[in-house]
Amino acid sequence: MNQKAGTILRLFRTGDGFISGEHLSRELGVSRTAVWKHISALRKDGFRIEAVPSRGYRLLSSPGNIEPHEIAAGLVGSRIGNRLEFNKVTVSTNADAFHLAEEGAAEGTVVLADSQSGGKGRRGRIWASPAGVNLYCSVVLRPAIMPHEAPQLTFLSAVAVARAIEHTTKLTPEIKWPNDLLIAGKKVAGLLNEMSAETDGINFVVLGIGVNLNMTARQFPPDLRQPATSLLIESGAQVDRSHFAVIMLNELDRLYSDFLRHGFAPVREEWQQRCNARGRRILVTDSGTECTGGMFAGIDSDGALLLQTDDGQLQRITCGDVRIL
Repeated sequence: MNQKAGTILRLFRTGDGFISGEHLSRELGVSRTAVWKHISALRKDGFRIEAVPSRGYRLLSSPGNIEPHEIAAGLVGSRIGNRLEFNKVTVSTNADAFHLAEEGAAEGTVVLADSQSGGKGRRGRIWASPAGVNLYCSVVLRPAIMPHEAPQLTFLSAVAVARAIEHTTKLTPEIKWPNDLLIAGKKVAGLLNEMSAETDGINFVVLGIGVNLNMTARQFPPDLRQPATSLLIESGAQVDRSHFAVIMLNELDRLYSDFLRHGFAPVREEWQQRCNARGRRILVTDSGTECTGGMFAGIDSDGALLLQTDDGQLQRITCGDVRIL
């Protein structure tokens, strides 16, 4: 797909109903004949586009592919997506993004893949990454913050994904500390941030984002540690992967720009409002053995979980698995 076709798709997404050939011609700066050629090419790629005399064109359905040109055409932020890399198959988008960052890739570089052979989650756990169904994405950031503040970006990316799910479906996700998104108590997305830093500052952070969009129940591994789901399973409708990527990356850009201007407090507030443990009693298990119970009391400025224990003490927890009691 070329850039003009990507722009046509963006106009379809943001428009309401039919778009005239004249309007497309004007927006693209090409002839009506050239518009028709781009429409024909999109149809060959699997897009169902209706053409009605005197009304124009209307997008009926998409093939569900990751379309880099469409994503690039839909990004409106000032930072995220200034460079977009797409691989049909890769070991890990995080590894790709980390390598690019080490070579000097600019802040806002985005790496996407159709599938991963070595996708991973927190604590080295496997992240199932089949082709043609999900979003696998990593973003390079270079914030002027101290290394101990880097976990704040995990919470920022969780809010961005939650907003994108709400924009593209009728579902209401919850966030589980520290880096999972849930729907009906089942995991639908995970985040894995990796960092290169010195004692006095950060070189870069890679935000790794995996969202189960169109996986079916049979595509999930049988040995998952916790129940998993997808937006397709929960909503009953396919999610356009490119459109979801555009919404999520635009939300990420908005949140990151606000973060650089106003700090972590606004992100922290929204994250806590979306947290599944808000106002509830929880049990935190570390390494599968040590357990601590109490009331969820939010997160602190470093993203650590705050737990009010039964004796009234406020305990700060930096790692572990949370279970609602």
